[in-house]
Amino acid sequence: MPEAASEAALAVEGVGHRYDSEPVLSDVDLTVRRGDAVALLGPSGCGKTTLLRIIAGLERPAEGSVRLGNALVAAADTFVPPERRRVGMVFQDWALFPHMSVAKNVAYGLPSSERSGPRVGDALELVGLNDFAERAPATLSGGQQQRVALARALAPHPDVLLLDEPFSSLDTALRVEVRTEVHRLLAELEITTIFVTHDQEEAFVVGDEVAVMNAGKVVQVGTPAELYRRPADRWVAEFVGTVSPVRGMASGGDAATAIGPIRLHEPLTGDVDVFLRPEQLVLGVGEAGLVELVEFYGHDNMVFVRVGDSLLKVRTGPESEYRRGDRVAVKFVGRSAAAFALPGRS
Repeated sequence: MPEAASEAALAVEGVGHRYDSEPVLSDVDLTVRRGDAVALLGPSGCGKTTLLRIIAGLERPAEGSVRLGNALVAAADTFVPPERRRVGMVFQDWALFPHMSVAKNVAYGLPSSERSGPRVGDALELVGLNDFAERAPATLSGGQQQRVALARALAPHPDVLLLDEPFSSLDTALRVEVRTEVHRLLAELEITTIFVTHDQEEAFVVGDEVAVMNAGKVVQVGTPAELYRRPADRWVAEFVGTVSPVRGMASGGDAATAIGPIRLHEPLTGDVDVFLRPEQLVLGVGEAGLVELVEFYGHDNMVFVRVGDSLLKVRTGPESEYRRGDRVAVKFVGRSAAAFALPGRS
């Protein structure tokens, strides 16, 4: 086996799946290195949770294979049940048993011979809940219940941890706090983690790498910076982060646009859409642009500027005082930008 494959905690190859006759996944490939956290990011219905369930063994793929470490766990003639995969899973709704104490919830996933041993206490200590062992889940906050579910998944010492929208049921402030706690814990434990999310910020914060999914396919895998700066296609460019497309005429490594020449990541020729990030643009004195909207976020402002047929989003500092109706100039200050030929043109 190649060295790269031997270092992989998970290898999904050519996986396809369908419900009845409706395809859900198509020719999915994904490799996760030991100790990495990988986010499956995509819109609702793109197949993220189905892929997670196939990795866990809760679904059997119609095509392709799944390896955990060096062990083949799913293929045309192979299927290892979930309880034999050394995979921990935290479900979206946490799936805690209300009639059991915190300790008994954590112990539930362990072999009966180990439920009274040290693993329960060790898992609760990892998530900072060792003083809550005898409490009922209903007496805990949402963030504490989420940590109980995480402790239950960690108690059996899984090789791979799977998280399905783990923070979606928490309110905004608590979601950020718990997300940071979980991120720190996973980094300290160096446990291989795959988690599903439709939240780009969440994927970028927790994921060492992000696998972007659309319509049952993995369309790009990379670090958050790679996805943000070098999207593989126009769909990824528009889905990942805030972007402003502006029409341009490309010739070699540059494109002429309504805000001036822009250096492109890759040489192109002809009509293109150039995708600009808000921090690649600055505002100045001029008449070419009209401020249509200003959104204040505290740490910065997002200023929407109409230039010809394009509505450009420009990130400014919190002290900027642009108002609707102001006339401004927009300048590109980035090194280069992603661009793609117009649909239907090469």
